[in-house]
Amino acid sequence: MSLPLTRKDLMIVNMGPQHPSMHGVLRLVVTLDGEDVIDCEPILGYLHRGMEKIAENRTIIQYLPYVTRWDYLATMFTEAITVNAPEFLENIQ
Repeated sequence: MSLPLTRKDLMIVNMGPQHPSMHGVLRLVVTLDGEDVIDCEPILGYLHRGMEKIAENRTIIQYLPYVTRWDYLATMFTEAITVNAPEFLENIQ
């Protein structure tokens, strides 16, 4: 039995999605040529917990504790986005 020494096929590897309670919940579809990464497609949105519906009946200050759960590793940035976006839209200095 002879095995080919080299293969020309690309390998597609799914990395994730991780469990929603883990940090960095996303899925990566990675195309490999041996050890070389040819393509990487990030797929976001695996942490959806109905946050938009919760926000409908709350003020920004009441909703602020929920936004820290969007991305556990970047809580300061999600809070800044939530607070700065309405201020920017209303042109509040």
